[in-house]
Amino acid sequence: MIDTRQFINLRLRGGYVIRGIEFTEEPLVDALGREAIAQTRIVGREWRLLVRAGLSEAELSVTLYHEILEAAAVGSLNPPDGVMEFNEAAFERAAREAYARSGNASPTNLNLLLQFHGFRESLTHG
Repeated sequence: MIDTRQFINLRLRGGYVIRGIEFTEEPLVDALGREAIAQTRIVGREWRLLVRAGLSEAELSVTLYHEILEAAAVGSLNPPDGVMEFNEAAFERAAREAYARSGNASPTNLNLLLQFHGFRESLTHG
């Protein structure tokens, strides 16, 4: 199983930091009231993810790829052109392509995903 502790305090391309990943047995819904597998709370450059418990490694990886790419696009003042027009289906497709290309989510693979979609190295330090 993927050890999600490796993602805590992970600095990502674009200057973002994953501050927490929690799992829940409770149903999750998105902003439109649809069932969701995960939610990401964005506060400044910091993200906290809430994920449905019991996902397979593949499902968890796709979910992490999806949430990270979507949070980077939504949380960016000037997202790369390639993700500016993404909708939910496009984020899901990109996440599945990342999984097919790179396998299980890892710190390196999450940053490769962001690089692939045009996110630059962070200009912030510390």
